[in-house]
Parts: sequence; C-alpha cells; structure tokens
Amino acid sequence: MAQPDTRSDAAPLGLDPDWWRQAVVYQVYPRSFADADGDGIGDLPGVTSRVSYLRDLGVDAVWLSPFYPSALADGGYDVDDYRDVDPRLGTLADFDAMVVALHGAGIRVIVDIVPNHSSNRHVWFQEALASPKGSHARSRYVFRDGLGENGEVPPSDWQSVFGGSAWEPVGDGQWYLHIFATEQPDLNWALPEVREDFLTTLRFWSDRGVDGFRVDVAHGLAKDLPPVLPSAAELAEIAKREDGSHALWDRDELEEIYADWRRVFAEYTPPRIAVAEAWVPASRRARYATALGQAFNFDLLEADFDADQFRQIISFNLAQSASSGSSSTWVLSNHDVVRHATRYGLPPRGTGEGADTLKGGTAWLLSGGEEPPLDALGGLRRARAATLLLLGLPGSAYLYEGEELGLHEVADIPADQRQDPTFFRTNGGEIGRDGCRVPIPWTISGPSFGFGSAGAHLPQPAWFGASSVEAEAGVPGSTLELYRSALALRRQLQGDETLDWVELGDPDAVLAFRRPGSWLVVTNLGETSIPLPEGELLLSSEALFSAELPPATTAWIRVSG
Repeated sequence: MAQPDTRSDAAPLGLDPDWWRQAVVYQVYPRSFADADGDGIGDLPGVTSRVSYLRDLGVDAVWLSPFYPSALADGGYDVDDYRDVDPRLGTLADFDAMVVALHGAGIRVIVDIVPNHSSNRHVWFQEALASPKGSHARSRYVFRDGLGENGEVPPSDWQSVFGGSAWEPVGDGQWYLHIFATEQPDLNWALPEVREDFLTTLRFWSDRGVDGFRVDVAHGLAKDLPPVLPSAAELAEIAKREDGSHALWDRDELEEIYADWRRVFAEYTPPRIAVAEAWVPASRRARYATALGQAFNFDLLEADFDADQFRQIISFNLAQSASSGSSSTWVLSNHDVVRHATRYGLPPRGTGEGADTLKGGTAWLLSGGEEPPLDALGGLRRARAATLLLLGLPGSAYLYEGEELGLHEVADIPADQRQDPTFFRTNGGEIGRDGCRVPIPWTISGPSFGFGSAGAHLPQPAWFGASSVEAEAGVPGSTLELYRSALALRRQLQGDETLDWVELGDPDAVLAFRRPGSWLVVTNLGETSIPLPEGELLLSSEALFSAELPPATTAWIRVSG
C-alpha cells in the first residue's frame, strides 16, 4: 500500500480528507498559460513560474488539462503515453518541481485523465494496427468488421462528436471506433488489461503527489456493442430512456469500473479524489458523484442570466448533492465552451442569431464578432455578477484561466491558424473551441503579452493588453481584484454546505440567499435597481454609489441576527 504524504512540501496542505468539498479549483490549460522556454507553447516550468500568482489569487487547487505526449489532434486529449510529459511541455522532473512548488504554496494538484480513448500513436494502438484480425492487440480497442461485400462500408452510421463517421477503416476490412477525432480510438473497457493499466496510471501520478483527477468523458467508458449494431436513429430513441441502456453512454457497468478506482484512491492519506466530466441527464448525475467523489454540474454554464433558471438550478443541485453525500460543483467557463463574459453579452440561448453559444457555430462567432453585435461591457458586467453569486454558493467552484481577467472569447482567428478538430471535420460549420484557448495575457505589451519570449501558438488580439494581469493588478474595481477579494473573503466566511433562500423584491429579477454566519448574497438579474438590504457591505461586483443595487450586480452583505 502506498504511504501517506510526508514530504515537507506537502505539510501546508494537511490531511483533511474533505478538503475538496468547498475548494476553489483553477483550471490551467498548460499550453496557453505560461511559456517558459519561448517556443510559443505553454509548459510546466511556465506553470511553476506563476505559482505566486495563483497563491495570491487565493485558489485551493489547480486542475491541469492534459500535459502528456500528444500530436495535439484534440488539444492534448489524444494521449500517446499516460505516464509521461510531452517533451514540448517539460519532463517528469519538471512535473515534480511544479507539484512541490504548488504544494509549498498550499495549492493541491488535480490532473486530467483521459480514459475513454488513447491517441492513434499510443503503443497499444500501433501494435493493434500491426496485428491481424482477432488478435489480442486489437481487443484493447473497438474493432469491427465492415459491412458490404469487402467490408468497405462502416459497421454503423454513427457520427463522431467532432463530425464525420465514428468509424475509420484500417485497410483489411475492419474499422475502429472513435467517438471523437479519428486520432482518438476508443479503448475497450470490457478487457481487464485496460482496467488494470489505468489503475497503474492512477497510482503513478498519485505517488508523485497528485491530489486528485478530473475524469474526461467519464460517462463513456463502458459500451455494449451487439453483433448487429443499432442505427444512429435507434440510439437516439434509446437515449430518451435515461436508464443506462444506451450502447455508448452512461452505462451501469461504470459503477464497477469506478469502484476499483475508489479502492486505489483509498490507498493514500488523504484519499485521492476525482471529479467526473459526465454530460448526462441531471437525473443520472448523482451516480458519478457517488462513484468518484464529485461530478461536474454544467447547469449554470448552460443557463441564461435569469433569476428563475439560476434558482431552480441551485436548488436542484444542492438537493442532489445532499442525497449523494457529495458536494456540488459550480462552473461558468472552461476549455470547451465560449467564455461566459461573451455568452452573457449575446442574446439569450434559443433566441435570434446568437442562440446556442456554448460550443460555437453561432453567427457572431462565425462572422468574427460582427453579427449580432456583442455587448462586451454588458457581458462582462453580468459575468462578474454571476461569478460573485457562484462564489457565494456552498460546494466547490471551478474557475478557468483568464476568467479572472474578464477575458472575452477570441472570435477572429484565421482559418489557417485554427487547431480544433471540430472546425476542420465540419468544414468550418462549427467554429470550435480555439477562441477560449488563446494564451492568456500577463503584460500590457510585448510579443505575446508576457505569455513567453516569442509568439503564442494561437493568435492573441490587440485588446488583450488592456485585460492583462499587469493592467489589472492592484487596480481597484478591476476583475482581477474582484476575484482576489472574493476568494479571500470566501475563505473567511465559508461555513457548512447549506443556504437559506431569502425573498427580496421581485423573484423574477432578484436572487438572494443567506449562508451560515449571517452572510447574505444578493444578485439583481433584473433591469431596474432595487433597495440594498441593510447590513455591512462586504463586496460587490460593481461599485455602489447609493443604497441601491443596480441591475447585473451582486453584493455580499453581513446582516444581523
């Protein structure tokens, strides 16, 4: 059994097994965070160089998106080797140094693990391609004979999430399944060898000091593929049942897989934790929280800036967390969606040309930000209000790098500089996720706004300088200082994982709740100002010049009694 952490660098962290329940976790997309060697790609030494920034921001943990060897067919989520570091991003020694630095600053480390698929350059897949039909090497993946006289037709009409067929031929009449990019063959989790190998990977990183794991596509590992595969239309009908019977997603067998993971987590002191990325119906989400510790709820991320939607989402998820014994997760932005400052500056989802802004493909994004017009200032104001509301909620908060600067989506990236496979597999029909992955700005000027000594792997817009760390640090009212103040106060005010709703004015416009310690959170999502409740104003998302709370503003107030 692995031993407890006794290194001196781990001492500030303590051994609290529940550290994650109300933690603030900051997502680092390593290739776009900080570039230490000047090659245009962010790296692990770059993360280490910014530990003081993360400490001063006040986060409890850092979640690192994939840093493994990869051809970058999907931003690093096509993994060549699960137990190494991409040479462009550093070495295992660099990883260890980063963990020591973060732990020394009191910041825990969560790493992304990508178990649904490997890359097509993984040693197992290369062996599979070099092996005949029916071989053990092919059994690690999902190979099927093609249809037609010579196997020239895909085994089914399933479509990849990124567009195009979900099957790729290998030249001998067989095809392999790739639910995502062609370069991401799906692993066969029915094979004990695959399960055991990932347990080895979990121990490998846990032994190096990793405190937890973010599980990519956590709902996709187990599959049920009968001899005659269902059609895409049949799968769509099965999906409506929400009962674990879908061939590809959210199957009940996942509970057995993750029970093995939890046994590995329990070998460590404190136990390692995991948070599931599971895009499943809300009614099924608690299963993943029970199995792994936490499961992302993306409900606020998918909602409009609307009081009724927010209230229903918060109430439902707190009730679900209580029933599962987990704590809720709150998130407004990440590496897969349009930044929330931009979402809130476009028409609400489902209306007009700005509808469906989460994953791209809108008129605004496709036209480079010209149609419909982006209300940049209004979007940022609403984003700040939503963030301050989110940080007042019980449970853990997940922040995405750059949101603390109020960054907007970068819309006008030339086609020849885009990287997201979604853009290419749909011939530009879906704009993809590059706009939220542009390297973040640290300085007002310079070749890459302080990201590194050279350029950046995705083009940065001229307006980045005004939203840089240098431009905002120490400036009262800046978004960076709002985040710093909120995280410091949150640490002082945080109590148990409960809240009490408070009625203040029009429920269609005002959201208010009380936390332990007489901490009142009030958000005005309406169009007119409301009276500010009596009490000590602790923090507000916008400067207040009267005893009223303006539209699109959140206030934290200490009240009596």
